[in-house]
Amino acid sequence: MASLNVGNLGEYLREQRRTAQLSLRQLAEAAGVSNPYLSQIERGLRKPSAEVLQQVAKALRISAETLYVRAGILDEKERDELETRAVILADPSINERQKQVLLQIYDSFRKENAAEAAQAAEQQAHQSPQPTET
Repeated sequence: MASLNVGNLGEYLREQRRTAQLSLRQLAEAAGVSNPYLSQIERGLRKPSAEVLQQVAKALRISAETLYVRAGILDEKERDELETRAVILADPSINERQKQVLLQIYDSFRKENAAEAAQAAEQQAHQSPQPTET
């Protein structure tokens, strides 16, 4: 059963494949999936696994997280967090200890901001609208 996101994913994959100037057969071979299966994904008839999406993304040289969002596996906020983490971990100018410290700081800021947002939402929910006088 195909979800709405699968069609969107298929159109996006087709566009990326054409931009990369790859035939369906070439992409299928590079991603290690069958040509008919990839065709069904592009037409929105199949929902691929995260593993297949990762293989296709690698073959297209695009972000797997972008495909996960398009397929409805990951939401936009999760993708942003994963991409930020990936950039930090891939930075060759800092050592492993520094990367871990930076990730801990990043996590603490995210938790702090989430807690503040939850508190603000709770306060707003408890404030009742003032009646107006006529």
